[in-house]
Amino acid sequence: MNKNVRFEGLEVGYDIPALPGMDAADIQTPCLILDLDALERNVVAMGERARAMGMRHRVHGKMHKSVDVALLQERLGGSVGVCCQKVSEAEVFARGGIKDVLVSNQVRDPAKIDRLARLPKLGARTIVCVDDVANVADLSAAAQRHGTHIECLVEIDCGAGRCGVTTTPDVVAVAQAIAAAPGLRFAGLQAYQGAMQHLDHFADRKAKIDIAVAQVRDAVEALEAVGLECDIVGGGGTGSYYFEGASGVYNELQCGSYAFMDADYGRILDENGQRIDRGEWENALFILTSVMSHVKPGRAICDAGLKAQSVDSGLPVIFGRDDVTYVKCSDEHGVIDDPQGVLRVNDKLRLVPGHCDPTCNVHDWYVGVRGGKVEVVWPVSARGKAY
Repeated sequence: MNKNVRFEGLEVGYDIPALPGMDAADIQTPCLILDLDALERNVVAMGERARAMGMRHRVHGKMHKSVDVALLQERLGGSVGVCCQKVSEAEVFARGGIKDVLVSNQVRDPAKIDRLARLPKLGARTIVCVDDVANVADLSAAAQRHGTHIECLVEIDCGAGRCGVTTTPDVVAVAQAIAAAPGLRFAGLQAYQGAMQHLDHFADRKAKIDIAVAQVRDAVEALEAVGLECDIVGGGGTGSYYFEGASGVYNELQCGSYAFMDADYGRILDENGQRIDRGEWENALFILTSVMSHVKPGRAICDAGLKAQSVDSGLPVIFGRDDVTYVKCSDEHGVIDDPQGVLRVNDKLRLVPGHCDPTCNVHDWYVGVRGGKVEVVWPVSARGKAY
């Protein structure tokens, strides 16, 4: 799996946190590690669940930003492609061999539209979201200029309050403009309800999705009435995919965090009131950190602070421990309550990040571990690709 990575000349502790074949105990910190067994089980499980519901699964690449992880999701989970949020991110996946790429966002800047129109030349099916008739002409002109075709989904704001049209007549108007535009193809609808994914209770999440499903069903029926069929009706996240899968309206899921899990997602409850990280999914992503100081009673300091993670969704949780707690962080330091004084300098801890997506984006590498050994080291391929 490291066939495209050249490790020659890379120094552990300077260029890279570890090399394949090393003992896991020698990994340099702070860094991201992947429990490969847990990751593979998550990927296989989602593939099986999607197939059982008769759904395609387009994985959300903006979560991990890794070509290697996306290829694993294709191989083990049967995913049909990736979602990206930025054109430059999509380009990384297309260059890395992913053949079906959706930019599940609006692209309006002329330079970005031009790059988007060139993506099909990399051999990738290229899809983008549109919520404004004015965007259609620009996309069409770029596709014609490069001799390519861009597929377009009309984005519906079904509760997230971000991009997307809000009425069925607007859906139809944008779809008809796309269908009439040279170089473009109307491919369906984007209807991701992101605002409810982290609601704690199953019933609360279902109530929000029921509203979205009704809105999307109305749009699909209105499009059919004017002769437009939806190849894709996409949406569904880690906190809701079972609702979209049972809706009879959606046909493509866009889950991302299920593969890695994080502390904020992990606490939400399934239908039986159980945390989803204690049954439905496993924690596979961790920030590996080392204790660097313990001169104060009851308090240890580790080397994973703000520069090693995102805390927008809360502080990390120390995995597998209830005797110590990560309580505070500054740029380069994490503060750990250790009331019994069990930690020692150079002890290593696994932190479950509060929010996996932006945490992954501040690291260069994933260190994949199995059986106490470093098995793979994968680049965070699209790190910093925010254009």
